[in-house]
Amino acid sequence: MSDAFENIAGAFQPGPTPGPGRTPGPIGMTILLICWVGLGLMPLVLSVSDLRLAAGEIGTAGTLTVVSCESLGKGRYDCKGSFVPDGGGAVVAVAASPDSTAGDVKRAQLTPEGDRAVPSGTPGLLAALTMPFLGVGVLAFLPYVFLYVFKARRGRHAAVAFGALLTAVSLAGVVVGLVAAYS
Repeated sequence: MSDAFENIAGAFQPGPTPGPGRTPGPIGMTILLICWVGLGLMPLVLSVSDLRLAAGEIGTAGTLTVVSCESLGKGRYDCKGSFVPDGGGAVVAVAASPDSTAGDVKRAQLTPEGDRAVPSGTPGLLAALTMPFLGVGVLAFLPYVFLYVFKARRGRHAAVAFGALLTAVSLAGVVVGLVAAYS
């Protein structure tokens, strides 16, 4: 290993163990770890339907034309649009993504409920992947925390490197997803 990596990994080594009563006991630590895992898995689980919709697995493919966007104040917008299914059929009035602009025309997927249309194709998929990437970032340093909690000395350097790599991938995924959502 290089000296630079040793310095980075050394910065994440735990300091002296706090005195009694300053750290959670085994039950408290278990509760904290369960909450951490739940917080990391929640974006992954909750985004499955959005991913299926953006990938075209569910819903109806078509074209969305944003008709109007009304400012709600504080940077929030309510956008309305019309959706034309690819196979023909009646035009459907839908809620459009709040990051749209009146006059935008884009490929979209109509939700099974028929109340909103979301961008499809690569931009829609990248935007839908934003939350799963955030969940990966939350879970990135969990292996290191498990090693620390169980007082394992071996593998901490690798866990720090793995956590840093996952955090970088997560950050890149979130940024790409946000750029795709707002462009």
